Amino acid sequence: MKLEYSGQEKVQASPETVWSFIQDPNKVAACLPDLKSVEIRDDKNMVATVGVAVGPVRGTFKFNIELDPRPDENRVMVRLRGGGLGSAVDLTASADIKGQDDHSTLLDWQGQATVSGPAATVGGRVLDAQAKRLIQTVFANMSQKMSEV
Repeated sequence: MKLEYSGQEKVQASPETVWSFIQDPNKVAACLPDLKSVEIRDDKNMVATVGVAVGPVRGTFKFNIELDPRPDENRVMVRLRGGGLGSAVDLTASADIKGQDDHSTLLDWQGQATVSGPAATVGGRVLDAQAKRLIQTVFANMSQKMSEV
């Protein structure tokens, strides 16, 4: 099952603060909902174990996450691969980072995911609703943590 999302999130922090934040895998990992554990491999790669609940599919999934900040393009790319309980997820996402006149930052983001296995069979609406909740939670957590800096 293929899923596509896009949106915007306004962060009450300068673009410099946003860049500093997204280039730190520990800070990014702390924004993942229901994070069980994280292993930072290097400044761009981590392995995260998270709790997942999509309809009757509940348990832990393990994801390899690659952060690819591109300051010269004002963009960050993220690649997530992994899964659990017989399901697999392959996600590619990006966000354009745009400074605003009020010293905030606009993240103009988009992502595409492919989900297979039991998680994909629970139904498009259930999977879609859960994916949207996860995305909103990650951005809300990032926004909160960046505004605290």
